[in-house]
Amino acid sequence: MRLFVGLGNPGAKYEKNRHNIGFMVLDRIAYDHSFAPWRGKFQGQLCEGRLGREKVILLKPVTFMNLSGQAVGEAMRFYKLTPEDVVVFHDELDLAPGKVRVKSGGGHAGHNGLRSIHQHIGADYDRVRLGIGHPGHKDRVAPYVLSDFAKADQDWLDDVIRGCSDGAPALAEGEAAKFANAVALRTAPPRSSTGTKAPKAQTETKQAEAKLTDAKQASTPPETPAKDSRSPLERLRDKFQ
Repeated sequence: MRLFVGLGNPGAKYEKNRHNIGFMVLDRIAYDHSFAPWRGKFQGQLCEGRLGREKVILLKPVTFMNLSGQAVGEAMRFYKLTPEDVVVFHDELDLAPGKVRVKSGGGHAGHNGLRSIHQHIGADYDRVRLGIGHPGHKDRVAPYVLSDFAKADQDWLDDVIRGCSDGAPALAEGEAAKFANAVALRTAPPRSSTGTKAPKAQTETKQAEAKLTDAKQASTPPETPAKDSRSPLERLRDKFQ
């Protein structure tokens, strides 16, 4: 059994904030994979379902970000899980918007939600770091994370959320690389063969073929004119006709 935790703040006021991207991912997973309805439990919103072969609990703490660890600790103890069974989805200032990284253990880097979880269950849990970019100065961090995503962010945001949902079964089974690949297929899909720029290998092949054709043409000797079998008198006659 795995416990997937999404971090955010409760209420309509915060639901589109950058800080709530963890909630957004869990909502998408629950919808795409037909989880049971959300219900209130462990100071949070919880629902259950299966991802691949694994039973998974989805938990969105509603204690506000800086007390998230209370809900995580209660749920972990109730289901008799260890920190290694927990995966936390959270916003990450130190990653560019649209970048996603999986990390096991480590510090909280000043993230209030992670700091609270550290206090209740320790640091030995997995995290899915969801890049939102940095506002440029630490004094602007609080208003930045508590602001809604801009309209210009919607395309990459949707790709990230759907990619996390696509890869959730792999993540539940401990396959971090397969999860990352599923996200990449959404956020950086292979270039279509109908695109305006051909793949590098295809371009190089065409260039090589063109060079080979030129070389063949350059090495082909010019045709030798056919020998004139006319007599001198016939050639003179033909000249003045």
